[in-house]
Amino acid sequence: MAHQIKTRWLVATITVVAWFAIILQLYLMLLYTKNPVGETLLRFFSYYTILTNVLVAVYGSMLLIKPSGRLKAFLMQPATATAIAVYITIVGLVYNLVLRRLWSPEGWQWLVDELLHVGVPLLFILYWFAGVSKSALRWKQIPGWLIYPAVYAICIFLRGSQSGFYPYPFIDVTALGYPRALWNSVVLTGGFLLVSAAFVGLGRWLTRANPSG
Repeated sequence: MAHQIKTRWLVATITVVAWFAIILQLYLMLLYTKNPVGETLLRFFSYYTILTNVLVAVYGSMLLIKPSGRLKAFLMQPATATAIAVYITIVGLVYNLVLRRLWSPEGWQWLVDELLHVGVPLLFILYWFAGVSKSALRWKQIPGWLIYPAVYAICIFLRGSQSGFYPYPFIDVTALGYPRALWNSVVLTGGFLLVSAAFVGLGRWLTRANPSG
């Protein structure tokens, strides 16, 4: 019971932090943008960071609401939580390894960046370690986890071809051309596979080390 209470508090913390950071980032974009509101919203939701933090926030909200039936069964599957852990881990890795050096935000923007790219990823990884059963994780689940980033990439390239806006420099077709941008996407796919394999492998190892978990 005590473990369940601690896990619930952790989920609540993740959810509050994620929603706070998302809403504050949207406010800052609307405050400083020179684009129409509609275009600003489209660009806001074009960022993998935003979409994935929204995914974390919605997942946490659903857990706190305690749904029933098929939705509960889906949310409680270890594969669901692990897939989200992979997605939000990629957020942290790409930002801190590739994007952090490209700009130096200050004030509220600095806070938002740290929460979206460091705080939420670390908190969700902690939740995965502390609150997710790993006994049902299987290697064959990994391909299904790639659907979300694949659909995201397709949408970004399609919209970019019409608007000229690409949310990240490493997929900017205007600056890099299609061959380089697509190759960078392939490299990112490899990153998703490696991170997914790391979570499944770690989960299976933890299960053998602690069969009750």
